[in-house]
This record gives sequence, C-alpha cells and structure tokens, in this order.
Amino acid sequence: MKYEKHPLTFEQQADLLIFRGLAADRTSLIESLKRVSYYRLSGYLYPFRSSGDTFIAGTSFEKIWNIYRFDRLLRLIILDGIERIEIAARTQLTFLFTHRFGPFGYTDSSAYPRFKYADDHAKWLMDLAGEIRRSREDFIAHFEAKYGDSHRYPPLWMTTEVFTFGRLLTMFTGVHDQIRKDTAAYFKTEDVVLESWMRALNGVRNIAAHHGRLWNRTLGYKPLLPNSRKHPQWHADEKVSNSRIFIIILILRHLLRVCAPDSQWLQRVENLMDDFPAIPKQKMGFPENWKQHPVWSEK
Repeated sequence: MKYEKHPLTFEQQADLLIFRGLAADRTSLIESLKRVSYYRLSGYLYPFRSSGDTFIAGTSFEKIWNIYRFDRLLRLIILDGIERIEIAARTQLTFLFTHRFGPFGYTDSSAYPRFKYADDHAKWLMDLAGEIRRSREDFIAHFEAKYGDSHRYPPLWMTTEVFTFGRLLTMFTGVHDQIRKDTAAYFKTEDVVLESWMRALNGVRNIAAHHGRLWNRTLGYKPLLPNSRKHPQWHADEKVSNSRIFIIILILRHLLRVCAPDSQWLQRVENLMDDFPAIPKQKMGFPENWKQHPVWSEK
C-alpha cells in the first residue's frame, strides 16, 4: 500500500484533533503543537481513542498534556537511578575482574568462559576498540601518549569509563561465574537475576535517553524476579506485572538501597506520583497500595 498522507500545518493539526473530539483551546493547542509534534503526542492520545480516530468523550488536551509532563519527569528520575546503578556495577565488575585477571586481562578471551560463540569476545573487543578511539577523555589520550608504545588498550579501570551500558552488560554475561556471583552478591541478588535486571534497565535507559514514552509502555524485555524462598518480599500477595514500568521502579529501589542508600530517589518518586494524582497508575503496573509493597517500604 502506498503512503498517501501529506504534512499538515499546525492549525490543520489542531483542527483535526478538535474535530475528532479532543476538548481544547485552539490557540493553546496550536502553540503546544509547535513545541511538541503531533506524531509524538499521538502516542499519549492513543489510549484515549474510542473507535476509529475519535476520542473518548471528555478527553481534554489538558489531561493529555498533564500525562506528557509527568512522563518527562518520570524519565529524568528513571535515568538518574539507572546512572547510579550503572556506575556502581562498573565499579564492582572492574574491581573483581582486575583482581583476578589483572588490568589488561579483559583483552584475553580465556577470561570469558560464558560467551556463547568462539568469536563473541573478538567482536566485543573490536567494538570496544572503536569506542576507545572515538573517546575524547583526557585520561585516554594521556595513557596512549605515555604507554601506547607498549599497550594497545588502557587498563580496565580506564576502559570501563567509556563503556556503554550495553558493553557493560555484554561483559557481565561472558565473565567467569564467580565474578558474576560476587557482583550480584554486592547487589543482594543472584547473578541470573542481576543479568536480567541489567538487560531490562538497559532497554529502559535507551527509551528514556531518546525521550521515548515510558508511563504506559509494555516492556520489551521482562525482568526476572528473585527466588521466592530467599526473597519473599518480591512475591507479595498482590502480584506485580513484570511488563510495566512499576517493576523497573521496584528494581531501581532495591538496587539504589544498596549502592546509594542516602539518595532521595525514593522520595522523588513518591513526590512525583503525589504531584500527579490523576495519572492512571494501573496502566503503569502500580498496585493499589504500592507504597506498602514490601520491596518499596523495606528499610
């Protein structure tokens, strides 16, 4: 089928939304559409469609804009939490790895017994070499100037500072079992669970970093829950969906309790939810009494 749609003026976009049943002040709507594109807002409008292209009666642009504002603030809070965890995970993995294999052991494929294919390490290292070359960090330039005649790669504690989250995750999946277990033990969970959480957080981080919609998104990767016998707090009476953003918020809460115990992150989440009481929390996977969930309320 050939795509036949043509671009509309901001005035035409506003008139189309109003024609479809969106309650809005036309002038204000036009100004908002100049700042945030029609197509971007359509993702927030979609849950309020009734049938065809019309909106549920009573759907106002004020309500949609409120959700848009909430989602932007949610992304910032989520990114802040993930940043702290990513740095802590880098620190733990670097410490454990270098004390076992030395500062340059990460370039040796034998240190990665869990990689599935024989050339996985070579591909990972080749991509990493590109990141190092593209880096503008002064410490990389200094190392190359001083030690480049003897070493092709910097020591791991420098290299991990230019890692992407995805690069860190790939390293974690491939390293020796004991390093995985010890890293996970720091975060008070099991290695398979931590890997699952890192995969989920990496996906959410990429969405948030590209300003994607989070509030009612179905997660592409569904994280595992810890063992019910060892960690019963994760298996409360009211089951939490592992496909909505609330499970990510619970994971961040658990991990930040370990690596950033003095942060105000928990309070920032609660303040955000209190500031936007009209947000449909069930679409985010929040249970009715979410503040009493054992993982959230655990001291």
